[in-house]
Amino acid sequence: MRSTTTRLKACVVAATLALAALTGCSASDSDTTADGLAKVKLQLQWFKQGQFAGYLAAVSQGFYREQGLEVEILDGGTDIVPQTVLAQGQADYAIAWVPKALASREAGAGITNVAQIFQRSGTKQVSFKSAGISGPAQLRGKKVGNWGYGNEFELFAGMTQAGLNPAEDVTLVQQQFDMNAFLSRDIDAAQAMSYNEYAQLLETKNPATGKLYTADDFTTIDWNDQGVAMLQDAIWANTEKLQDSAYADRTVKFIAASLKGWAFCRDNVAACRDLTVSAGSTLGASHQEWQITEVNKLIWPSPNGIGVVDKTAWDRTVSIAKTTRNQEGATVLTKDPDATAYTGDYVTKALDLLRSQGVDVVGAGYSPQPVTLAEGGK
Repeated sequence: MRSTTTRLKACVVAATLALAALTGCSASDSDTTADGLAKVKLQLQWFKQGQFAGYLAAVSQGFYREQGLEVEILDGGTDIVPQTVLAQGQADYAIAWVPKALASREAGAGITNVAQIFQRSGTKQVSFKSAGISGPAQLRGKKVGNWGYGNEFELFAGMTQAGLNPAEDVTLVQQQFDMNAFLSRDIDAAQAMSYNEYAQLLETKNPATGKLYTADDFTTIDWNDQGVAMLQDAIWANTEKLQDSAYADRTVKFIAASLKGWAFCRDNVAACRDLTVSAGSTLGASHQEWQITEVNKLIWPSPNGIGVVDKTAWDRTVSIAKTTRNQEGATVLTKDPDATAYTGDYVTKALDLLRSQGVDVVGAGYSPQPVTLAEGGK
């Protein structure tokens, strides 16, 4: 398997090469449906699942159609870099984590964050309670798993902040995108998303009891609590095309409908669970319900309005991306991103539109409901 740095550089190089194919307009720019809807393509960063329920809801509930759009949602995958697809003009918008997208921007990809959906990080480091790991300092001497691919920098920032040298004080283990090695005790502390891999643990039977594991069996390090959280899912647009008034107007409409989809999933978790399953996800209904609930926690409440970039969180993300080195000495960024890295212009207009429709874009009273997971997430 290629090293983390090699993989990360490969993604960045792909974004750079993509500029050669950039024509300034995508194939869908002038396309409309028979009933006059503008065709739009959204590239996800992974396969359809609860992580993207808001966009699926905006399709199924007709929110995009309300804005004159027909949106096609494109699955992601291990070999798809959404910001590269966007920069190539093969999609009109893309969902990507901020650090990874900024790395592509530094390599030359012309993309701009137009709506910051996740306000908090969903990344955790999980251990069995018996391992005695209550914080990053207790990772010393442990076998620590991480996925690489640019997902590891919160972990490395947390260890560095705790006085550990990640290259010397822990044994780093290349972790697959599952929890098998952790459950086999080959990893002491495993990387997990609150809305996915952590749920996989709670959907698994404890061989010692014959019952499902519970949260009491584990301890977690939440990088939000450690002050090293980085911004994750955001909507990215083509920077050059934003200069075109038609694309700029479409961007406002696309954001508005997407945010309305997320507000719908905040208030209708069961309905979004069902439509996500119907969209073809291979994950089961209880897993999807958990995932949507946990994603809602990363979004709501949004005191400034869903999609608005929190400047403090942005600056922290950039600082970690510039200063934190992984096991191979690589950083995400070598310099500050330029002024077009993000803008609040379009999301502000979208929020004004939604407020005029009576949509709650803050979710101040949001309270998640408990989810009962079934074995295997069924």
